[in-house]
Amino acid sequence: MRVLGVDPGLTRAGYAVVEEAGGKLRAVSHGTIHAEGEVVAEQLAALRSRLAAVIAMTTPDSVAIERLFVTRNQRTAIRVGQASGIALLVAAEAGLPVVEYGPLQVKQAVVGTGAATKDQVSFMVARLLGLHERPDTADAADALALAICHLHSYKLAARAEAAR
Repeated sequence: MRVLGVDPGLTRAGYAVVEEAGGKLRAVSHGTIHAEGEVVAEQLAALRSRLAAVIAMTTPDSVAIERLFVTRNQRTAIRVGQASGIALLVAAEAGLPVVEYGPLQVKQAVVGTGAATKDQVSFMVARLLGLHERPDTADAADALALAICHLHSYKLAARAEAAR
């Protein structure tokens, strides 16, 4: 199974495609999309275009997106919400199922504690995927963590269903 993880952001969005085969996890692709421009509509269009290209190149089976969490900064929350909407739209246009995970769920799935730091998430992502170096941005590390979280959750759900 191949999962696209998306850490949404308007000017910087992390993406990662992780594949699970034979019990092993492998990073297919990961990085950070920089949506430049001064106008929000242009940034959203750039994000849509780049996410669609990632899907076309990597053919994931599903998408895991970080669920928007409440923040004190309203402007940031609105921008992240807009970027999340674009990620949801791109997934829907590609006919891919989407699952949203909260930051605590992701940290717990990857590090073992919901109180993990960004540095701990980055370290564990590199370790779980056998990467020689940590991801170059926190956005990419978070996207990898989202994909890993979904693969773990999917396997647990499948086992539970088989046990019924």
